[in-house]
Amino acid sequence: MNFKYAKKARKGISLEKNLNKNSDKAPETKGTTNNFDQEALIYHSMGKPGKIEVISSKPCVSEKDLSLAYSPGVAAPCKVIAKDPSKVYDYTAKGNLVGVISNGTAVLGLGNIGPHASKPVMEGKGILFKQFAGIDVFDIEVDANDVDTFCNAIKTLEPTFGGINLEDIKAPECFEIEERLKKEMKIPVFHDDQHGTAIVSGAALLNAVSITNRKMENVRIVVNGAGASANSCAKIFISLGARRENIIMCDSQGVIYKGRTAGMNKYKEYFAAETEVRTLSEALRGADVFVGLSVAGALTPEMLKDMAKDPIIFAMANPVPEITPDEARTARPDAIIATGRSDYPNQVNNVLGFPSIFRGALDTRSTQINEEMKLAAVHALAKLAREDVPDRVSATYGGKTFKFGREYLIPKPFDTRVLLWVAPEVAKAAIKTGVATRKIEDWDHYRETLEALQGPSKVFIRSAINRVHQNATAMGGELPRIVFPEGTSSKVLKALATLVEEKICQPILLGYPDRVKEKIQALDIPALHDVPVIHPATYPKFFKYVEKLYNLRQRKGINMREAERLMADPNYFAAMMVMMGEADGVVNGASVNYADAVKPILQTVGVYQGGVPAGLNFILLEDKFLVLADTTVNLNPTAEQCAQIALQAAKVVEYFGIEPKIAMLSYSNFSGAEGTPCKMKNAAEIVKKLRPGLMVDGDMQADTAVNPEIMERLFPFSDLKGGANVLIFPNLEASNIAYKLIQQVGKVEVIGPFLTGVRRSCNVLQRTTTVDGIVNSVVFTALEAQFIKDVLKSREANKQ
Repeated sequence: MNFKYAKKARKGISLEKNLNKNSDKAPETKGTTNNFDQEALIYHSMGKPGKIEVISSKPCVSEKDLSLAYSPGVAAPCKVIAKDPSKVYDYTAKGNLVGVISNGTAVLGLGNIGPHASKPVMEGKGILFKQFAGIDVFDIEVDANDVDTFCNAIKTLEPTFGGINLEDIKAPECFEIEERLKKEMKIPVFHDDQHGTAIVSGAALLNAVSITNRKMENVRIVVNGAGASANSCAKIFISLGARRENIIMCDSQGVIYKGRTAGMNKYKEYFAAETEVRTLSEALRGADVFVGLSVAGALTPEMLKDMAKDPIIFAMANPVPEITPDEARTARPDAIIATGRSDYPNQVNNVLGFPSIFRGALDTRSTQINEEMKLAAVHALAKLAREDVPDRVSATYGGKTFKFGREYLIPKPFDTRVLLWVAPEVAKAAIKTGVATRKIEDWDHYRETLEALQGPSKVFIRSAINRVHQNATAMGGELPRIVFPEGTSSKVLKALATLVEEKICQPILLGYPDRVKEKIQALDIPALHDVPVIHPATYPKFFKYVEKLYNLRQRKGINMREAERLMADPNYFAAMMVMMGEADGVVNGASVNYADAVKPILQTVGVYQGGVPAGLNFILLEDKFLVLADTTVNLNPTAEQCAQIALQAAKVVEYFGIEPKIAMLSYSNFSGAEGTPCKMKNAAEIVKKLRPGLMVDGDMQADTAVNPEIMERLFPFSDLKGGANVLIFPNLEASNIAYKLIQQVGKVEVIGPFLTGVRRSCNVLQRTTTVDGIVNSVVFTALEAQFIKDVLKSREANKQ
């Protein structure tokens, strides 16, 4: 951002006004029609012009790096590739690089605006590839309108790319260009304007036909428009079971019928119908489906009235559809409607298709994207739409809830599950049909690599899940028993659906059984039907629990009557189940504040000998994580408490099979000055005495702790090598400010807080947590419960 503009914006001067009057002006905006156009121009021009850049995937910050990245080091991979061209996938970015290529002859709704004017669209396409599938893109705008020149230019680019995405090329040339390039190139060539719309609308049509109790072979379809998208849509509908004789296609001159000569070509001829009807209005009488890929206003309310019961209306002209959903519903309240716009339900958006399709094709190094791969994508999208929609998707869309039905036929574009569902099915189809040159043997691992593209938290949680599974196998298949006191919480129940499916734990729910079961039924989570539900007051061991609480707290102001009252509280009851060995862990706090949730845990389970209750957070970076503590409990811990918090955090890091490297943070580097520096220096010394083999040092500043170069250059005497992964803060103010600041302004993800120092695995949620946050907490709780169980088992064995 231009900071001159940012300063004025903070003073209440808008960027738009500033750009209009300031000498440092935005580029020419003449001809724009509204404020949104002006906003878009500012978006594209402010700071660095355009929307994309190339960044290095390898470090290049030293003379050694430079010699490896370029001469002389670059000669080594060149020689290997020269001997074996297939090694280009091992030593270059080719396998993850797509060319987005256009000549600008049919750009969006703008028509033939030429290659220069098409560039913003191609850059935008590149962003979508990267955002939704982790695929890198070079956009290439070609000044070539005839088929031969265009094809000859693109063929020469095959050594550069793993695949070609053709974009915004007018019909009928686009058909011939794609056909020729598919034949003449050995990498996937995919014209998204044709196939992307067809794949997504095909998924929507399958579900619409199912909802209205129709059969594909019986539906009568009218396609208005005869360009690239319309042609491909009609073909894919036939592949999905529609009969060719049940499809009528119209263009600007009316119905495309057998014997028509005006405005015809071989692609239209394929859909020429044996029919007497000549107009769109006539064709729609009794039709089940309208598919519009034409112009605004092409479909009138009067035409709709003549269609069959429960008409399926896909009005996909952009930016204004053939008929608006409001107009359509007024004329036909029973209609199912989809458009190409995000401000209406059922958006047919190509981003649901092309990123995941190319992901599957690239990962199998396919030589083409064939019909079977496209159909695999259609069916994957249709099936995904029938699944429950996670809260994280709803949160992306302002908290709106989605459920399979007339207004939710296909997944939303920002549903991250799309990649995980579509790419594997495309890859499987590529392998099955023989166009893949690389096979995928471990599909679970492949899914994990796809998850990793969606951010470090996915990698982190998946690694924790894998460790839970490995531990369970070593323990004879037994999963940790985790108790949830908030048995009617929608968030908790939705999280449990994932946890049960992933085989993370054996859940136990607390609450009135009828109410809990009713909530499970209302949320339609069949996976939880057999989960045990306990009502504390009617539990056979209730009074045994009461007596135990009384014995624990009788000298702290709790009498028997008070103990009975507290034990009826699900939070106390859940904690006591863990204390009595009838559960291995507890997770609470989804509906109560942190202090009220942690209190029952501390008063029943308690801290282990020498332990300090403390909160920690994970900061997830691209290639590692950091643990920050204490972030929730102790206002100003002593040196001894800081040392114990560090030891507890070190154990957590060891759960993941990683060596802990602990930094005791302060405002100085190794000064030991009075106050905080002295406290943190002493804390480091205590840790060294308690666990001599642990890597720990302090006091030190945060940058010194995480940057090995600073440490090696300025403080080579330090015991901490390679950068810290455990950061212990001197007080709660510092840690809380740090992790929340990092969370808001850093390009990182933060998970937690998690509770350490207690005798068993107990964790408290934030009230603002999401379903994903609950899943993360339970995975961590299960992992910790396994670790504690293993330690206790070892102690028992040693006693014997």
